[in-house]
Amino acid sequence: MFGSAVSQVRYGFGLLRGRVRPQPLSRISRDLVRTLAEFGTPGEDAALLPGQGRVADAGILHAQAARGLRATAKAAGRTAYYRRVFEELGIKPDELTPENWAQRVPVTPKQALRGMPAAFVSDRAKPSLMAMTTGTTGGPTVVWFSADELEIFAGLGTISSSLAEGLRARDVIAYANSSRASLTLLSAAALAERIGAGFVPLGAIDPALTLEHLAAPLMLPGKAPQITRLLCSPSYLAALVGVAEAEGWQPADFGLERIQVGGEIFSEALKSRAEAVFGAGVHTGYMTTEIMPAGGGYCAQGHLHFPPEFGYVEFLRPDTWEPADPGEIAVIVVTPYSAYRTCTTLLRYATGDLVRVLDGPLTCELASLSACSDILGRHTGPLSIAVPARSVLELLESERAVPLPTRYCLTGDAEGPLLHVAVQRSTPALLARLEDRAKHLGLEFGGIVLHERVHDLPVAPTPLRSDLREHSFDRTGVRP
Repeated sequence: MFGSAVSQVRYGFGLLRGRVRPQPLSRISRDLVRTLAEFGTPGEDAALLPGQGRVADAGILHAQAARGLRATAKAAGRTAYYRRVFEELGIKPDELTPENWAQRVPVTPKQALRGMPAAFVSDRAKPSLMAMTTGTTGGPTVVWFSADELEIFAGLGTISSSLAEGLRARDVIAYANSSRASLTLLSAAALAERIGAGFVPLGAIDPALTLEHLAAPLMLPGKAPQITRLLCSPSYLAALVGVAEAEGWQPADFGLERIQVGGEIFSEALKSRAEAVFGAGVHTGYMTTEIMPAGGGYCAQGHLHFPPEFGYVEFLRPDTWEPADPGEIAVIVVTPYSAYRTCTTLLRYATGDLVRVLDGPLTCELASLSACSDILGRHTGPLSIAVPARSVLELLESERAVPLPTRYCLTGDAEGPLLHVAVQRSTPALLARLEDRAKHLGLEFGGIVLHERVHDLPVAPTPLRSDLREHSFDRTGVRP
């Protein structure tokens, strides 16, 4: 369609100017939905759409990064926080390049954004939405977004959901996250509206009730017989799996075709159990409120890759902020490009998320893109590096005698950490199974201690997103 082609040209010019306008992107996303509805497939030119490209040329990637970093640094100079940093360090945005970026621009710690979120808002911005993180790994972080940014995210989400996830108008999405995650909620509702899919904002309610909603017949014109998509956090999915296994739910009870989780570590052990319960594939990606839309996705070999057009990604040692070598554990540090972010601006933002730097050269289909291992955990000190959360979850979530979602803590030090686990019933057989599997996974603990009450754990376990329960009237009111 001619109009769509014009919109794509305008989008491309916007990238070159360093500012993406929401209107062309919105037009592209809506035209894509109409094309898919009429023809069923996107066609070969879908690779030209935003976020779908697979740039392989090193020269193009370098030029893209240089342009994005300079433009974003200029935009950052219009915030109170970076204006002061630039003055103190003598930073001139026009002189920044990918080669001197790390030497000239300091890392922005998460604590700085938490302490003074308004200082990161551009003086030219038009703030519209105050989005807060859930705060399960510390105090909540506030990020302001403009109406234009929200429209851009809706357009990008529509394109991704249509092409990569196959979302169509017949689908019905159940959103089972806390409403506190406002950006995720609004983005999911917006892309559902554009595609014409149904949207059911369940919230983080009693898992048993969510299972009833997922199994209930819809009887809606033009829609699938039951809910086809589920969006939730890994810990809430774990709670659903735990209840479903205990109550004997089977895949035939549901109409789910795809489950999407995010925001926490998602283990292969939980993935296997969830797919067995629901009969649907479970997928995840990497995205946080602060770095939106500069998230990552997975290749067929399980590497986490970051598209270059949305932001500049670095993998740094958590103690020195120097580039980590292959095989080392690093923190993801992201600069979301100002082409997509005009309100809260961040340079070299330390997410706190730990990954392992990959040995090269890569041979996967996304080998030209920046990549790392899957998320290992959150950096909270030496113990979180010595015993990553992902390794502990792979151990515990594979054992059915350990209640879901798992509750545990680590004590001691990296030399001989003790793993404390909350279980329903402590038995020698359970302890032996966990010890054997820990050895199989290469986990070296000073010991594993079982506790029959969560309150008996010597250290309070990390709060989970599934803890952010929202009370519902459905127990005494209208049934699904």
